[in-house]
Amino acid sequence: MKSAKEALSALQEGNQRFVSGVRSLQTELSQLNRQDLVEAQHPFAVIIGCSDSRVPVEIIFDQGVGDLFVIRVAGNIVAPSQIGSVEFAAEQFGTRLVVVLGHTHCGAVRATLNHLQQPAKHSENIGSIVKRIRPAVEGILAVDPQLSNEALAQQAIRANVRMSAQTLRQGSEILEKLIQHDGMLVVGAEYSLDTGKVDFFDGISVTG
Repeated sequence: MKSAKEALSALQEGNQRFVSGVRSLQTELSQLNRQDLVEAQHPFAVIIGCSDSRVPVEIIFDQGVGDLFVIRVAGNIVAPSQIGSVEFAAEQFGTRLVVVLGHTHCGAVRATLNHLQQPAKHSENIGSIVKRIRPAVEGILAVDPQLSNEALAQQAIRANVRMSAQTLRQGSEILEKLIQHDGMLVVGAEYSLDTGKVDFFDGISVTG
């Protein structure tokens, strides 16, 4: 199994290939190895990404079948079910890298901004997503209420990623122990819909 640092490098290299429009032969052939994965899997990274159809996780990292344990939910929020899924991957497969992946032009973050500026009724279920994103957005508004909507959205997307990553670092006794004693790394990243590039911006300094 790859270490957290090795896994991060693999994702960065894969994204570089995606941006360049090149896929590795290993990725192309991975679907032919389905039978090898019937009895066991060994994903080298866990990705908590947004459900947005424009952010296909395996594709933007140029990874194949069995490489990534992907959890997708609107707004890449972290609720107990997401934490439990990460714990499962960490304990069952030995995966030591967790990436919270946000993206530019995130509809869930924009919906939260709109709700704060012009409160509207949502279903209880949609409201639960807005409720989890809201603290990140409110913090930015409190610091600089004069930000333009575009600047606010850009900062809110990253703030939401940071908040989700921090929830994982501090919201699970299992994950806390793995971070402290077994080399687990939880990082935050943002995918650009415009360029295809993934910017790892939170939690990566400890890899040096």
